[in-house]
Amino acid sequence: MKFDGSLERYKARLVAKGGDSTTFLIVYVDDIIIVGPTQASVNVVNDSVQAIFKLKILGDLKFFLGLELARSQHGISLCQRKYTLSLLEDTGYVNCKPANIPIEANLELRAAEGEPVPDPSAYRRLVGRLMYLTISRPDITFAVVKLAQYMSDPRMPLLNDVHHVLC
Repeated sequence: MKFDGSLERYKARLVAKGGDSTTFLIVYVDDIIIVGPTQASVNVVNDSVQAIFKLKILGDLKFFLGLELARSQHGISLCQRKYTLSLLEDTGYVNCKPANIPIEANLELRAAEGEPVPDPSAYRRLVGRLMYLTISRPDITFAVVKLAQYMSDPRMPLLNDVHHVLC
């Protein structure tokens, strides 16, 4: 069967074969993840999609979009160790002295204080990468959100605070 660009036609077919359990089909560009409560429900959706598209089954999910997934009898754990190490290597902070806290709780950040950052896009990319890291590191969320408020006109003291978060 050739795909005609409309999933509406196939939606009823997938739901009808799935039974009463909920199985999710997650698509990101050319990657598809099928998640369900049982292997049987995953297989039903997998077979239905296989009838429409040619798929390459890679097995159990280990990495996806910078997330590492590990299954155990206690459930599924998410980790961003590889992503974090990549971020620290790219910025040169792999061997830095660790900071106790990401940012001082009563630190007043000022928009117009200090020299402008030479490359504002680098500041924005770095804060964006830190935002993605908050998926598995909620302890840095407050600091990253505060620093993200100054993306339009970042200053050197703010960049120093970003570097402190990296530590």
